[in-house]
Amino acid sequence: MAQRKAILAIDEGTTGTRAAWVDESGDVGGLHYERLAVSAPRHRVVEQDAAEILSKTIIAVRHTLADAQSKGVAIVSMAIATQRATSVVWDTRTGQPLAPAVVWQDTRYADDLAELGKAWNGALIPRVGRGTGVRTPYLTAARQIQDNPAVREAYRAGRLGFGTIDTWLIWNLVQGRPLVSTATNATSSGAYDLRAHSYAHDYIDALGFPAELLPELRDDGGEFGLTDPEVLGIAVPLRAVIGDLHAGMIGVGALHSGDAMCVHGTGSFVDLNMGTAQPDNPGRYDGALSLVAWRSGGLSRYSIETFTAATGSALDWICDTLGWFESAKAISAAAAEADAAGTVQFIPAMTGVRMPVVNPDVTSTLAGIDFATTRAQVAFGVLEGIAQSVTWSLEADTEVAGIDVTGVTVGGGLAHSDPLLQMQADLTQVPQRRLEGTEYASIRGAAFLAGAGDLWADLESTSALLAQEAYFEPVMSRAERDERVASWRARVHAEIELSQRHTTQEV
Repeated sequence: MAQRKAILAIDEGTTGTRAAWVDESGDVGGLHYERLAVSAPRHRVVEQDAAEILSKTIIAVRHTLADAQSKGVAIVSMAIATQRATSVVWDTRTGQPLAPAVVWQDTRYADDLAELGKAWNGALIPRVGRGTGVRTPYLTAARQIQDNPAVREAYRAGRLGFGTIDTWLIWNLVQGRPLVSTATNATSSGAYDLRAHSYAHDYIDALGFPAELLPELRDDGGEFGLTDPEVLGIAVPLRAVIGDLHAGMIGVGALHSGDAMCVHGTGSFVDLNMGTAQPDNPGRYDGALSLVAWRSGGLSRYSIETFTAATGSALDWICDTLGWFESAKAISAAAAEADAAGTVQFIPAMTGVRMPVVNPDVTSTLAGIDFATTRAQVAFGVLEGIAQSVTWSLEADTEVAGIDVTGVTVGGGLAHSDPLLQMQADLTQVPQRRLEGTEYASIRGAAFLAGAGDLWADLESTSALLAQEAYFEPVMSRAERDERVASWRARVHAEIELSQRHTTQEV
């Protein structure tokens, strides 16, 4: 009997790392999850331990390998999906991180970048698909070299390693320790020339980052070398390394122009596939980013992405810190009991807002509560705040791209919330669909990219492996929808104005 073939995929996210194998039928097995700590020691600062990310990734992989072996599954290659724009600096002699990893949610240098944007945004937006934004790993690392003695000494001694999480994992897991980064990870870091598949060196120089530390750029799908058996227990080719959201697009079958994907994880991301076209209106919204959707065979596909940085993590905070609900699942269950949409409004802005402008100083708001407010109405308002954010994101994507949305596939943990998906359908006025095994979207997508042309004929053929679980059509009237959207956005505008007044007073 022929042994079943599979690809081992790592999904290294912000709050946890997973590993699983994906076989030729698209089935996912051997899933193992390791939780990761995230630290926010002060306002705007979000950090992780890169050593913990690596060690727990290795633990997850070894569990998955053991499962594959016990079931007679042959692992023929590996794939990695990673959180993006989280930067690591390490000592290439000892292999140890020299400072905490600075997470993509971190906005400590937002003010400095806003000042740089006055001179740079006009040039950056057409080339890299965004302005200076509120974060970039290159400025972070430049400041670490300047301010951290251990990092500065390693740089002077020629043993400083730098990269985003993809670079960190490849360097540790692949034989020969290649120092590389892939298109989807580089594009998320804010200094990647979309058309040229190269760094925007003039901007990186302006940030004060040493060019010699830049990882070599690679396609997301390709040959990265053999994994190190002393680290992982197996030597197989690594054939895909891709940003987690981009892997998710492939994993839910959003492969064509007009296909949109919404993934709810730590944050809620909305990505619109543009195919090989460039956006019509780049820069219309600071928070709508033009990205490489994925790159393989020397060809880039593009997407527009908007996101709300803290939605799932905001629900965790409501449950774990405030203790209002036992879990996000309990919030969804309570929301389903609400007899009608109420007056409670929630703005998920734990790390600021990105629509209609990027403002890291806006804080979360829960409003519209009186003595008649019920627990179910609070739950409904919290979920509607997420759905409202998704709606604004999708509208911005379509405006920037200049194309219409043909459909939205929803993935991630909160995709299992029927009330949330119905709210999204009502507020976006676009049907939403949930696939079976939607929580495996990034794992499947990374594996599909690695196995295209091998386990599967091409990416197109992988769509046939995906089964629809639920479909949500709009039922709210357009008039009610417009009223609720206008009311919620007025609240956001008021919070932005308030934060700007506070900033002016402080100055």
